[in-house]
Amino acid sequence: MTTKTSATIKTLATNRVHQGDCVEKLGQLQSGTVDLVFADPPFNIGYTYDVYDDEQSAEDYLGFCRKWMGEVHRVLKEDGAFWLAIGDEYAAELKIQAKELGFHCRSWVIWYYTFGVNCVRGFSRSHTHLFYFIKDAERFTFNGDNPTVRVPSARQLVYADARANTKGRLPDNTWILRPQDAPAMGFSPSHDTWYFARVAGTFKEREGFHGCQMPEQLLGRIIRVSSNPGELVLDPFGGSGTTLVVAKKLGRQFMGFELSEDYVQHIEDRLNSCQVGDPLDGPADPIKSAPPTSKGKKRTEFRNGRPVIALNSEISETIEAAFREASNRESGKKSACCHAEEVLLDPERNAVFSQHCKRAKLAGDARTWMEFLLQLSRQDKLKGEGKQPKQSLKAIEAVSDAAEIAFQMMSVDYALSLEALLCTPDAAAEFDQIATQFSDEETAGLDSASQTFRSAIWNLHRIATDGKVTRKAKQLADQFLNVGLPEGQPISAFIAQPTEQPLAGIYAISDEDSVLFVGQSRDVTQHVRQTIRRPGWQRFQPTEIQFWPVEKPQDALVQRSLFVTWLRPWLNAHFLHQPIATQLF
Repeated sequence: MTTKTSATIKTLATNRVHQGDCVEKLGQLQSGTVDLVFADPPFNIGYTYDVYDDEQSAEDYLGFCRKWMGEVHRVLKEDGAFWLAIGDEYAAELKIQAKELGFHCRSWVIWYYTFGVNCVRGFSRSHTHLFYFIKDAERFTFNGDNPTVRVPSARQLVYADARANTKGRLPDNTWILRPQDAPAMGFSPSHDTWYFARVAGTFKEREGFHGCQMPEQLLGRIIRVSSNPGELVLDPFGGSGTTLVVAKKLGRQFMGFELSEDYVQHIEDRLNSCQVGDPLDGPADPIKSAPPTSKGKKRTEFRNGRPVIALNSEISETIEAAFREASNRESGKKSACCHAEEVLLDPERNAVFSQHCKRAKLAGDARTWMEFLLQLSRQDKLKGEGKQPKQSLKAIEAVSDAAEIAFQMMSVDYALSLEALLCTPDAAAEFDQIATQFSDEETAGLDSASQTFRSAIWNLHRIATDGKVTRKAKQLADQFLNVGLPEGQPISAFIAQPTEQPLAGIYAISDEDSVLFVGQSRDVTQHVRQTIRRPGWQRFQPTEIQFWPVEKPQDALVQRSLFVTWLRPWLNAHFLHQPIATQLF
């Protein structure tokens, strides 16, 4: 094999599908630049494709697979993952080839489905093999705590066991996502055969131009567990485009290769019709109820994959006691209580509150208890509760951008509202870590940085969704269409230019392809200078900046929300979108 020098290797543009042969296109990528590859290649079973011959000799087919899988191994980062969907005919051979190429097999998943391929002289095909490969056996991404990946456990579903982990558990490697179609003595809904119904011709999800369309929920599970927002997902066989569409919806960068020019056009149409944060097609929670059992205890009611617990007087008393303890954490003496939101936003108070509830053996988990606390606060049922803390745009300006980006990345990936995210300790801690990567070094080093980030996003949400902002946005929406976009300039030149007075206003940061984020500051030059070199920003390789002068922070927020609605940069929080302006843009 001829080794290519770095001078002969070029990088293809991200966030688009490229027409051409996958081996050739993979060869144009730099080594170690891709985070996740999902490949659903032709199975070599005589399927009729647009331009590809699916009836090669076994020798030719396996030779082709070795070539493209070898390139996949090369372009993957050391901690990257490779998922391969393949049929029975060549599953064993390709697993061996992958091992010979240097991959480690973490899981051999069976995707079981109804609407299988009917066979005349054999059993109908109702499954596909999903191999989960990694390059480094010790270092790889596996987001097992993502709540959209986990499933309710048998302890929760059948036995109503209070000892059950309220997060649920990870599915085994047989995925069944529609258990009502499984035989009574057949697969368990959360074992190592994953059930996702094939996208049949009558399904609303069906695109119609490609006969081998993957379910979005299946790709969603894989992309969420094996990559992080902002990372690059590659599909060498674009096909119906589902991998790229799901990657875009989940806030990943994406790249696809497809041999058929016709399919490329269809994929581009699908990509243009979806946005970051859009829900995935198909049933999000196909496990609707517990497996039937006549001897089981009363089943736990679930909503969005979580047990439903009623707030009664006994639980309320414990929540109030925990709130008083968290309020007095500093002095240990009886004093006026803080507001419930301060317990939510302060990690130390939050921990004290949760520990009290845990000692009292309350049903549920930390998220449930915090949601109860906020519920009691809104009902004015917390005795002695202090005044609600509120911060202005000016007060949160230094960290609000970092907090906004962190929230958007997590809300897309975890499908959680802001309140649910901050009520969940593990998710809130991850939010803090992401925000730190985007904030300036001085703020990132503060002991109170977590509280600062949480307060910033909480108050930004409160201010941005206030009726005053919505009304002003409505007034400006029509004339806003006539606002011209300023010329972009290199970020390095913008932050190097001397300024006598701070430049107050709105800025938009872009990479080579699109706008990444629209922010605001009373001193844009200094703010961008401090943050753009942070690790979080460097991952997106920003190159250009645009600037609009606006003096007042409140006016800047209104106009910024309109720019966000218009330009749809994926790092901006979705709550900034103005519904009144969406139809105009």
